[in-house]
Formats: sequence, C-alpha cells, structure tokens
Amino acid sequence: MARIALVTGAASGIGEAIARRLAADGCHVVVTDLDGDGANRVAAAICASEGSAEGAALDVTDAVAFDATVDGVVERHGHLDVLVNNAGILAHRQEVVDRMGAAMMAEMAGEVPEPTSVLSTLDGETWDRTMKVHLYGTFHGMRAALRHMERTRSGWIVNLASIYGLNPSPLTPEYAAAKHAIVGLTRSTGREVASLGIHVNAVAPGYIDTPLLSAYDDLMRSLITSQIPAKAMGRPEDVAALVAWLASGEARYCHGEVHEVTGGARG
Repeated sequence: MARIALVTGAASGIGEAIARRLAADGCHVVVTDLDGDGANRVAAAICASEGSAEGAALDVTDAVAFDATVDGVVERHGHLDVLVNNAGILAHRQEVVDRMGAAMMAEMAGEVPEPTSVLSTLDGETWDRTMKVHLYGTFHGMRAALRHMERTRSGWIVNLASIYGLNPSPLTPEYAAAKHAIVGLTRSTGREVASLGIHVNAVAPGYIDTPLLSAYDDLMRSLITSQIPAKAMGRPEDVAALVAWLASGEARYCHGEVHEVTGGARG
C-alpha cells in the first residue's frame, strides 16, 4: 500500500522537487498550490514518469480549505502519512536592496551610511501576508494533519523553515520572524507528539536557486554566492533529498528537530 503524501506550494521550485522525490520514493503525492493549474501540471508530469500523483488548488492561508483538503485525502485514500508544509513567499523590496547597497558602499569609502530603514518602512500588508502564508499556513496544515495522525499514531510532518529561521535577516525581517516562528512551532509540537509515533521536523535551507530569487540581478546573486562556503547556491533537489529522508523510517529518531542544508552558510 502506497504511502500518501501532501505537499504545499508544489507547483514549482523546492515544492515541485519534493513532490517529484516523494513520488520517486513510492509515495502517492497530492500536489497542492495556490496555482491549481501548476499543481495539476506537476502531478501530470509525475504520472507521466510512472509515479502516482494528483493535483489540487489550495490556499494555505484558508484554514477551512486546508481542513477540507486533508479530510478529502483521508476520505479517498484512507490515511495521510506525510505532510510537507512548503508554501512560501518572499517580498522583494528593491528600494531596500538599493539602500543596503548604498550603505555598504559608504562604509567601504569610510563614510557614515544613511539608515537602511528596512523595518521602519515595512508596510502592514507585506507583514500580514508573509505571516499568513508561512506561519499560519504551516499551523493550518499541521493542525489538519494531526487530527488524523493522532488517531492512527503514525505520521511524518516536515516544515520548511530557513537559514533565516535560525539567524537574523536584516534585509527581510518579516520573513525571518515567520521562519523563526515555524522553528518554534516545529520544536514544540515535535516534542508533544513524539510519544505517539508522529515525527514533526523541519528543514532550514540556505540560498536555493528557485523562482523566489528570480528578482535578484547578477550582482546580487554573485554577492550571495561569494558568502557561501560551497561557492554555489543549492538546488531544489538538495532540499528534497533531506525532506524525503525526514519523511522516511530512516529518520525514526528525529523529533522536533531542525536540519540545515545551506552549503555551509550561516546567514
């Protein structure tokens, strides 16, 4: 009997790589994304590669919709074994990047830099949207899945945190705050349900070459790469491999843990 896995934000990037990897490992994967057409495309590609998958549109900020999606999966397949909370966004604020760059140039020239004004100019809409997608989305998924996993006393939940869930991110404080919260939620719930045989863990990627970083120009990408000991950004498949391990029986002794995949970077 195939294991049933649900992956959010799986129409592209890391989520797509995770869905493909879990399918290759023998799971039937429910590919979900706010972009329903994208989710269906990925599911179709998995099936064309002799895997097993289905696609569905899902807004992770909608608790009722998340409950219904998980309940529907359990109704159709009898169980849910794996949940991967991957859905995420990253607000690109070019004016902040420009101010950061100007401050760096001023310091290099021995001048007093102007304030970068990152948090003081952050609008409430960006803050709310970041929290709702990352933190609330993860909470909604964990709660919906645990309602079933607690009854079966079995299950694997893997949350996508970030290197900036463990370190500061002056450029994107809203993103760091959400990811720090996911780390706390993972560690707390992981300890709570460990005795039930349920594994809740997180993966903290560093800079991974995905569409989320598409707004960065060549100079910014070069600056990022120069700070990574491995001297290269990671690939979505690097994250997917770690997620697949945490969602397997091989990670039987992992509960409430956060595993990094960063190329040696520390934020």
